[in-house]
Amino acid sequence: MKNLWIIAMVAGTAWAGPPPAPEAEAAKELKRVVARKADLIRGKERYQALCASCHLENGAGLPDGTFPQLAGQHPIVILKQLADLRAGARDIAVMAPSVAKDKLTEQDMADIAGYLQLLPIPRDNGRGEGEFLEDGQRLYKKDCLSCHGRSGEGDPKTHTPVLAGQHFKYMLRQAQEIRDGKRKNGNPAMMEFIKSYTDTQIVAVTDWMSRLVMPDLPKKR
Repeated sequence: MKNLWIIAMVAGTAWAGPPPAPEAEAAKELKRVVARKADLIRGKERYQALCASCHLENGAGLPDGTFPQLAGQHPIVILKQLADLRAGARDIAVMAPSVAKDKLTEQDMADIAGYLQLLPIPRDNGRGEGEFLEDGQRLYKKDCLSCHGRSGEGDPKTHTPVLAGQHFKYMLRQAQEIRDGKRKNGNPAMMEFIKSYTDTQIVAVTDWMSRLVMPDLPKKR
């Protein structure tokens, strides 16, 4: 009887098939969360409770690159990264406790992302030393501008993040990790062209990106 039970358990495991890939799980959650309506008042409360201790109350992050700027980011970009983190499609150990499902609900995600988009992008972000700006501008125009835009405004339709106001050291680390294959959820197109970049070229282009400024939107009358 015991042997029959073991056989049934093994067979059941086989029938269930392999678990879904992290990317597929993340995509499912992203679809669910995007469909939720953001409560901006609640988003502020949840952001301050869960995120502000690292990313600061104004969403500015830190110039040393440990925590990125989140203020003014497209909600879909925030939501995709959160979904990827929860599914294991991206690894950031320090974020693991904050994105755990027993602490961060899908409604929390929608509310926080909606709130962050309203925060003004700070103009005093961390920048590079300005040593290779000519090369940085050339590389940005050749490889980055078509997706991230002239002012680093990104594109929510393609989940492309806002770069304007982001800290140099944070972008430098991310670019290096994408080039070296250490960041799992890097954009495939970016991974293709950046793999040939030298260390100096990565410094150059991220230094240029750290100086991008979003144009002021026209005031509503």
